[in-house]
Amino acid sequence: SITLLLLFPSPSPYPIPSPYLLLSPSLFLPVLSLPTPPEIPGFLTEEECRVVVQLAQLKGLTESQVMTPEGGEDLAEQLELSPEDIFNLLDLNQDGQLQLQEVLTHSRVRDGIWLTPDSLREIYTGLKADPDGNGLLSLEEFKQLSSNAFQRFLRQRGVQSSQLVRNSKHTWLYQGEGAHRVLRGLRERVTRLTRLPPALVELSEPLQVVRYERGGHYHAHHDSGPVYPETVCHHTKLADNGSSPFETSCRYITVLFYLNSVEGGGETAFPVADNRTYEEVSLIQNDVDLLDTRKNCDKSNLLVKPSKGTAVFWYNYLSDGKGWVGELDEYSLHGGCVVTQGTKWVANNWINIDPDYQRQARYQRLVSQQDRPERPRQQNPNSDRDRDRDPHSDMHHDL
Repeated sequence: SITLLLLFPSPSPYPIPSPYLLLSPSLFLPVLSLPTPPEIPGFLTEEECRVVVQLAQLKGLTESQVMTPEGGEDLAEQLELSPEDIFNLLDLNQDGQLQLQEVLTHSRVRDGIWLTPDSLREIYTGLKADPDGNGLLSLEEFKQLSSNAFQRFLRQRGVQSSQLVRNSKHTWLYQGEGAHRVLRGLRERVTRLTRLPPALVELSEPLQVVRYERGGHYHAHHDSGPVYPETVCHHTKLADNGSSPFETSCRYITVLFYLNSVEGGGETAFPVADNRTYEEVSLIQNDVDLLDTRKNCDKSNLLVKPSKGTAVFWYNYLSDGKGWVGELDEYSLHGGCVVTQGTKWVANNWINIDPDYQRQARYQRLVSQQDRPERPRQQNPNSDRDRDRDPHSDMHHDL
């Protein structure tokens, strides 16, 4: 069984009916486990695929990733961690030295650039951080490295698109009232597929459409992030009673659509699907990086070949054992293999649910209260003013 893609064993580790969860006075949330196959052929017709692509082209696509701008506050400063603290956290085997693998386990991405053992050695050499060249850093050597030094070196060296975490262009298509009938129909179909209340799906992110040219890729990643006490979800941050410096995208469900059949490459890879155990440190063995979709897609446990109109559906979180969203499902790790021929078009619908039950409930009530006064005014749903009321409008380009 492929538990990652809705082929669940019994009992399912995913949220199950209880049978309904009261989310607010006007909304009940059924959280179901569906015996759906990993791929759903014919979820979109050829005509629908064509329309979605054309709407994305009309809207205009932007680069999916750029390097982090200079001058940003360093994460270590936000967390108030000393170099010694960080060193000890990275030193997994506590031998007093940082191996390349240990650094990459926690720092795979630096300013939008995908770090590999080879590129990390190059950075060490350029910054003269590893005088003996053995690939190991002592605490004193580690202290010589800083976030700004990393950034300056990477900018001076120059970066190719193939060295980025992802190499693609994307746009967002509104699916609310007044949207194109194909986009509205697709959202309604996703609502039926997930068996979630329409109101909950309507408050989730718009449709993301992505284009990968030849050479395009997206290294393996999780669509959603783990939620800790000091973390808030992007979509419910307005309902957070406290203040938190950290936000993450709480994407309970991913529905991925293939808008064309790719001539070569472009598969969706799930490196650790059905593994018995998951350990980040084991993702790099003998210089084979399972997260590297440019080199090692063929070593993934599961590959899904793009086929026009097909949808793939999976959960990004496990159950908390009480019928609500629990911890991040680490086995949902996935990426886009490099496109070797032609162009790849895909779209994503993410269903946003906050693992913090109370915060999700507050968010639902806030949105409900904000919408009530507007109804008698009958604003044009296509107007900019109505679109500005989209609770996700301030974060689409950050996701």
